[in-house]
Amino acid sequence: MANILIVDDDPDFVSAVTIVLENAGYKVCKAYSRQEGMQVFDKEKPDLVVLDVMMQEPDDGFVMAQELKARTKVPILMLTSVGQVTGLDFDKDSEMVPVDVFEQKPIMPTVLLERINQLLQ
Repeated sequence: MANILIVDDDPDFVSAVTIVLENAGYKVCKAYSRQEGMQVFDKEKPDLVVLDVMMQEPDDGFVMAQELKARTKVPILMLTSVGQVTGLDFDKDSEMVPVDVFEQKPIMPTVLLERINQLLQ
């Protein structure tokens, strides 16, 4: 059973994604900020990270993705509404947004599970 870390400052979103992932058989650990996310990552050693962009700081998710990719190969699924909020078009990028999959919120549970299954293979 894969262990998935969700890092998002929206408790309702974290709760909803947790339900979807646990019902699919995944173990879930949670964090609500970049700093907490890094601590939980080091403690739990997840197999995959689901990461928001805008948390306490507007670029927290980008910074966390950069920190994680500098020291690990754990896949990152960035799941965010940053494009809708800023009006800018974001996508994965090897330096600025070093994630494996970039998806916009809201996301259908079936699509989320499909992306996670692909990343874990």
